[in-house]
Amino acid sequence: MVYRFRVILNSKEDIFRDLELRHDQSLEDFHNSITQAFGFGGQEMASFYLSNDDWTQEEEFPLFDMSEGMDQKRPMSETALHEILDEDQTKMIYIYDFLNYWTFMVELAEIAEEAEGVEYPNLIFAHGHLPEEPPVTEFEGLDAGTSGFDSGFDFDDDSDDDYGDMDHLDDYDLDQLY
Repeated sequence: MVYRFRVILNSKEDIFRDLELRHDQSLEDFHNSITQAFGFGGQEMASFYLSNDDWTQEEEFPLFDMSEGMDQKRPMSETALHEILDEDQTKMIYIYDFLNYWTFMVELAEIAEEAEGVEYPNLIFAHGHLPEEPPVTEFEGLDAGTSGFDSGFDFDDDSDDDYGDMDHLDDYDLDQLY
């Protein structure tokens, strides 16, 4: 079986790639296909996240599992596409380069039969050019120009601390303590 995906850059412009992969190929194969299709070098960290219909990040599949302890994550190289995607679970979020945060919405558009003579992964369509800089991700819930903090809060108000007046600390002769 072949999975056909549309990978869309999270931007105001329409920038996307349509890719085909065999259902038994790994998320790492998919990651490599995306980086090549969009012209990235491929040397940055990346993760896939399962997503619901509202594009909420769910389970993470990192390029490398760098977690320690009980919260270990299954890396891309150990995860086949058919293990996590099907007709009911069709959406993922892909983030490339965690310093620049290139964010993509990935959707499984179709499951089809393999075509004879086609090598997979296969780039079947490209639209738009990747900008020089990643698009700025806007977060809902805050008005433009605000940090989200109560602007009436006075950070320099010393009367709120629980330590009382500390002016007397200079009165002690610390040499007598030794």
